[in-house]
Amino acid sequence: MLQPILHHLNSTRIVLASSSPRRKQILENINLKFDTAKSNFEENLDKSSFSSPSDYVRETAKQKTLEVVQRLFSIEESPELIIGADTVVTDGKNIFEKPKDKDHAVEMITSYCGRSHKVLTSVVLITPKSSKVFKGKEPLNEQLDITQFEEISEVFIPELPEEVVRSYVDTGESMDKAGGYGIQAIGGSLISGIQGDYFNVMGFPLHKFCVELRHIYQL
Repeated sequence: MLQPILHHLNSTRIVLASSSPRRKQILENINLKFDTAKSNFEENLDKSSFSSPSDYVRETAKQKTLEVVQRLFSIEESPELIIGADTVVTDGKNIFEKPKDKDHAVEMITSYCGRSHKVLTSVVLITPKSSKVFKGKEPLNEQLDITQFEEISEVFIPELPEEVVRSYVDTGESMDKAGGYGIQAIGGSLISGIQGDYFNVMGFPLHKFCVELRHIYQL
């Protein structure tokens, strides 16, 4: 979908503001060239202060990306595009991020069994309004164009014996993944179906990202 503008994109400096290997893999698979920069934003926003999981993940994604922008736009060669994202799992009320430990991962996955849950990702695309590097004296938002969107996928996990859940968590795959499982690997064997974007469940909604990027570049 990005083929008409891929040559242009790959002639610019793009930064993925994430250390997620899944997001990196998804973007590499479409032949996009980019650098990576881990966000140092401490993800400690008060969940209870947000009216919905969507509002929470949107603000977290924005703050994670802006932290990288603040650092990178103060150097000589500013990126022309910064891509940031955050993913959470929700049952409609509770917000699940990465598990704290194995018992927490088991608790998360067990709570999904026998019903569906939703994977929600917010993506932030930031481009400078000019080719100039970030100037500390000017408000950051006035120097940037910010595009942000969300994607929701519904995931179905059937009733599972506790030994199956614990055996999966013991593989170690749960610990760095929102919601405590990864659909692209062993965790895929726990899932009976999804409705929506598969890549969103991995942590990055690929199709919607391409649509939004084409809008930015007016194609």
